[in-house]
Amino acid sequence: MSIWWSLHLRRDAASVPLARRLLLGTMETAGVDPDVSYDLSVALSEACANAVEHGGDITHGGCSEAYRVTAYLDGETCRIEVADSGPGFTGGRTVRSDRSVHSDTYAEQGRGLYLIQELADHVHIGNKPGRSGAVVSFDKILKWRKDAPLMAV
Repeated sequence: MSIWWSLHLRRDAASVPLARRLLLGTMETAGVDPDVSYDLSVALSEACANAVEHGGDITHGGCSEAYRVTAYLDGETCRIEVADSGPGFTGGRTVRSDRSVHSDTYAEQGRGLYLIQELADHVHIGNKPGRSGAVVSFDKILKWRKDAPLMAV
């Protein structure tokens, strides 16, 4: 079984729950275990919130730039990628799944990337090659409900 979708969303706070609901609906329809679905939806919400907050400048006319969310359910894995057109991470920082992003407990910001790393199995955080913009991608091994209609074989 393989399902994928891609969204181009406005950098607006209202886009975050839209992406999250689409992911949860896809997972529920496929028969993914609700705990795994919830973890991925929280991680997606954090990645989208980062794109909304840091993903670029407001363009003329007051319209904000877009960001892209792509989700792949392929076999036993779900992979999610959120890409924006902002300045990217400072110094071209790339963080992989070594859990090296740490957050100050009392900080107002900065917990999102740490949370994504705690909820997903593999995480890649970096900049788009050759252009501006950040890319946050993560995946998780799926568990299935016993009655899963689209369970991977």
